Amino acid sequence: MGAVGRGSGERGAGRRWVLALPPVLVLGLVFLYPLALVVQESVSPDGGGHSVAAYGQVFAESAFRDALRNTVLIAVGATAGALLLGFALALVVAFVPFPGGKALSRFIDVFLSFPSFLITLALLFVYGTAGMANGLWTGATGAAEGPFDFLHTPWGVLLAEVTYFTPFVMRPLLAAFSQVETAQLEAAASLGAKAPRIVRRVILPEALPALAAGGSLVLVMCLNEFGIVLFTGAKGVTTLPTLVYGKAILDGDYPGACVVAVVDIALSVALYGLYRVLSSRAAPAVPSPRPSRPSRSPRTDGVRRARA
Repeated sequence: MGAVGRGSGERGAGRRWVLALPPVLVLGLVFLYPLALVVQESVSPDGGGHSVAAYGQVFAESAFRDALRNTVLIAVGATAGALLLGFALALVVAFVPFPGGKALSRFIDVFLSFPSFLITLALLFVYGTAGMANGLWTGATGAAEGPFDFLHTPWGVLLAEVTYFTPFVMRPLLAAFSQVETAQLEAAASLGAKAPRIVRRVILPEALPALAAGGSLVLVMCLNEFGIVLFTGAKGVTTLPTLVYGKAILDGDYPGACVVAVVDIALSVALYGLYRVLSSRAAPAVPSPRPSRPSRSPRTDGVRRARA
């Protein structure tokens, strides 16, 4: 019986490997093989052979250091702005009843499918040199130019990224807020806790994993954002993705472009690993069977946090 069981188990494992082989091959050809070519090109100088000299040349360029600094600063700033704005808006949508709240929640899901350059285009229509805001200003004052001229600066890139990526923070937060029992909030309010204390003591602890997961995802996406930076035409704002574009398309420096791409990929993979860890912690746990005599209920736990 043992030999028969081992034989059937080995055949089952073999069948699983056979079924898994086609998608693995497709993944390798479509995704891993192009990445391997990028890495190979980064160590293949124009003269032939293999060398890491391109890495030293690119790392020594001030353009690369500026692009790396701009990428990190804009990504961190946009992530912080999206976290603050997304948390505030998610609180309103989840806990403040108002007409159209459900429609707004559904629109957030639709918004996630929009391309990023549409947000930049909309901001240009409003705050561009010939946009509505400047048009209203010049029409009312008779001035030759309007006061809004920040979209072509790093602040414009930051505004566009915060606007576009805020719903990516709101989506996991709304899912986390749906797990908060209203009894906790009502009990805390009946004990005299004000809204800021309820948010800090009851809601925020429940939302921290989702907030961390959404923030890490936005950080990865901001790190690789290309369309917003290119479409705003921000002067002097070069990020790693736009540097790859400039080296490959404008300068024809393919080894240098691949070096920058490898650095960007390494940063993205590291941050994506962080996102996976945080998102797994943010996933709601499977409820365990209710004990006959619970020592502490979620309601009393939330009330104790609010009263602390």
